[in-house]
Amino acid sequence: MSTATQPSRKPMPVAPAASIRVYNTLSKKKEPFVPLAQGKVGIYLCGPTVYKEAHIGHMVGPVIFDTVKRYLTYCGFDVTWVVNITDVDDKLIAEANRRGISMDQVAAENTEDYLKNLAALGVDTIDHMPKATDHIDEIVRFIEDLIAKSFAYAVDGDVFFDVTRDREYGKLSNRTADSQQGEGGGAAARKRSPGDFALWKSAKPGEPAWDSPWGKGRPGWHIECSAMSRRLLGETFDIHGGGLDLVFPHHENEIAQSECCHGKPMVTYWMHNGLMTAATASKVGGRSDRDQSTAAQHTAAQDTADDQDAAAGKISRSKGAGGLADLIAKHGGEKLRFFLVRSHYRSTSVFGDEPVAEAGTGVDTFLRFFDRYQRVAGGSFYDLPHAKIRTDGDAHLGVAQNASGDAIADLVAEISKQRTAFLTAMDDDFNSGAALAALFDMVRTLNRFIEHAKLEEPAADAAARKANVESLKSGTQTLRELAAVLGLFRSAPKSDAKADDDLVGKLVTLLIEARANARKNKDFATSDKIRDDLATIGILLEDRKEGTTWTRK
Repeated sequence: MSTATQPSRKPMPVAPAASIRVYNTLSKKKEPFVPLAQGKVGIYLCGPTVYKEAHIGHMVGPVIFDTVKRYLTYCGFDVTWVVNITDVDDKLIAEANRRGISMDQVAAENTEDYLKNLAALGVDTIDHMPKATDHIDEIVRFIEDLIAKSFAYAVDGDVFFDVTRDREYGKLSNRTADSQQGEGGGAAARKRSPGDFALWKSAKPGEPAWDSPWGKGRPGWHIECSAMSRRLLGETFDIHGGGLDLVFPHHENEIAQSECCHGKPMVTYWMHNGLMTAATASKVGGRSDRDQSTAAQHTAAQDTADDQDAAAGKISRSKGAGGLADLIAKHGGEKLRFFLVRSHYRSTSVFGDEPVAEAGTGVDTFLRFFDRYQRVAGGSFYDLPHAKIRTDGDAHLGVAQNASGDAIADLVAEISKQRTAFLTAMDDDFNSGAALAALFDMVRTLNRFIEHAKLEEPAADAAARKANVESLKSGTQTLRELAAVLGLFRSAPKSDAKADDDLVGKLVTLLIEARANARKNKDFATSDKIRDDLATIGILLEDRKEGTTWTRK
């Protein structure tokens, strides 16, 4: 393909964005974040093929990019985030046939399941969730353009992309066109070269199909994302995300289609998260959480581009994963989100009972502080107002710097240092693991201040206590500000009514036994006190011949 017929694809950025740096899979290095339009960011994340219920692996990308959007919004950007739904595919057709229902019904059921799971993990910043079947006209027009520009060809109702016509094919994955296997079977005999891939598939009898210039059929997987991203974000946009396993062939083929069609870069930054494996994870909040993800590890994985090895380790339905709704019911969405953000997004996410339990221990560290804060300050952590924009957080700490007292000055200095560590980590390729470690440090600082100021003891100096509590409140507001950036601790955990009832029953039984022992020892004062104190909280005891029973008032 000559240069004249395939224009240069050099990006045309507008202005740099502060100090944020992003690891770009295309260049294999971290680059300053330069949005195409001043103050605006467009993000596209490849969503699920909804032929089965979601598993925990499906939540990795959404939680990561929900966090990325939250941080960019916090930094002052107007962010548009798109996550697609693939609702037509061979797997969907096979599942519909197996169950004896329509493909649309299979897609609808599993899309609903996916959305419920996203909500449970606090992923609620997605702006558009386009479905492939709603964009057939756009897809057909896209394919027509590729044929008109000689990048695609039609054969017996199928349309294929000609990879030999794209001189830059393989630039994302470092693979050649020859290594692209494409479809086998009957399609292979109709292709000009083995690496050509399907843009449109002719319909088999009984399959879902749409009209097209090439006959009834349905779109290929890769063209769907190119068409939907163009419609919602434009011919060129800022960030395209997905799992490491999508680099080849899916994202490589997206680039080929879009850039050959438009003669310009499809995306400025390609961001790929590591895959999820089932093994033993490192300690939550420990040093390994900060250091385990390195650009070298990601680059090595990317350069080898060994899909077989990557797929062997990742969690998938074929590996027995599933039942995400059951996992959420067991652990809670907060704990699972905490588990997913506790390490850098490019590192391998290690899933299992032990690492999730460790994440739960981390969550408990924060929840214990929130309870302690409420006892000391008399208000809920979750009701604290906090900065929503980075510059407002700067201003909040600036006001706190004017507070008097050595202990208070030390507190403000430490909180400011830890906030800076958080921001530095997130500026450095959205390193949520290191950012979360800074929040652990912040909790330790706030706990030490409570102890140093003796805020849990009777106050000898009411004015001094008030100043100390206000400083504690100010520092805790910063903690809430930054936790919200990670999508954590946005609302109080819902109590488990059944678990609460079981606990109350066990505690009342222990008190009844203690009261019985007191009466046996003729310690009637203690016996009466247990009965009366329980009555004040709504627990009524009744002594009967067969023993003591209790009821709620």
